[in-house]
Amino acid sequence: MTSRSTRSSPPRSLGLPPVVDAGANSLLRFLARKRVPLGFVTAVVTAILARPTQTSWRAGLLIAIVGELIRIWAAGHLEKGREVTRSGPYRWSAHPLYVGSSVMALGVVIAANSVIAGALAVIYMVAALTAAVRTEEAFLRGRFGGAYDEYRRSKGEEMDRRFSTARAWRNKEYRAVVGLLIGFTFLALRVVPPI
Repeated sequence: MTSRSTRSSPPRSLGLPPVVDAGANSLLRFLARKRVPLGFVTAVVTAILARPTQTSWRAGLLIAIVGELIRIWAAGHLEKGREVTRSGPYRWSAHPLYVGSSVMALGVVIAANSVIAGALAVIYMVAALTAAVRTEEAFLRGRFGGAYDEYRRSKGEEMDRRFSTARAWRNKEYRAVVGLLIGFTFLALRVVPPI
């Protein structure tokens, strides 16, 4: 009799031939693990390429703040690795932290006012978030099995949980807030004065 543990299961196949699939899974795991340092490099290059105006900076900041508020809301409901969270924004989205990150990135691209910086940001976001989502979903299926699949099919029971600032802090959301402040301060210093 063979016993198979779901905890050590490899990520789900991407539907590619085995050799390509193994390489794709390795690349996805690498991108998921390195998304923060790669994001930092992308942010620095974006800041260098940026040509913000007062209008683009203000509009981008407002959009980025909305993205950070989504992230804070999600972080205030999330118990990472302990459960399938089904409260707050997790009732409507499996990945609200990534939704918030995408909205923040849109704000940065608008503020930067550079087509090249925008293209770089899109490439990074698509690659990093695709990798993060796929590896995270494989982990959650391995850890919680049917409970995660039920949640994904919107058949999981909702949780009655209130937002918690302490939970958002434990999830280290303050790092994204600090990054947003530093990034937009730097962009403010690069604002092109109106002619």
